[in-house]
Amino acid sequence: MLREKLVECGAIKFGEFVLASGKKSSYYVDIKKASTKHEILNMMGDLLAENVRGDLLAGVELGAVPLVAITAVKAKKDYLIIRKEKKGYGTSKLVEGDYREGMVVDIIEDVVTTGGSVLRAVKILRELGLQVNRVICVVDREEGGKEALEKEGVELIPLIKARDLLENATFSQDPLHPQS
Repeated sequence: MLREKLVECGAIKFGEFVLASGKKSSYYVDIKKASTKHEILNMMGDLLAENVRGDLLAGVELGAVPLVAITAVKAKKDYLIIRKEKKGYGTSKLVEGDYREGMVVDIIEDVVTTGGSVLRAVKILRELGLQVNRVICVVDREEGGKEALEKEGVELIPLIKARDLLENATFSQDPLHPQS
């Protein structure tokens, strides 16, 4: 059902794309676009909340913020927002929200490719004395993120994997093994 909704709303785009990891890809998964649709956001929130085990949730700005917010409401958990960089004004915090050292945090993410962005979030939270053992994402692109997270003792729990998302699609190149 989630796969169909993502395809239906145009969140799966085909063409030539450069991902945050720097890799080239013949497809792009635009969860930000899907998050703007209340029905799909609600569905993703339900599915993500089913997997929550931590005391607290966290998400990296921008893509994960609507996801972590809806998941927090559905799971009845507070959450943190991890900024991409400290702002030079206000409180200048890298992490917004309340927490206590030792709390267990589940990170909510939109798409995991190589795991670089979410590994940065894991490091930031661990430096604050929080325990991070799980990342729950909407889509695992299956391009090394799971393995990179496992090396840091973090389990990746995807709602959907790229192979399932792209089932029955046709491509000029193999979407699961994009050009470097």
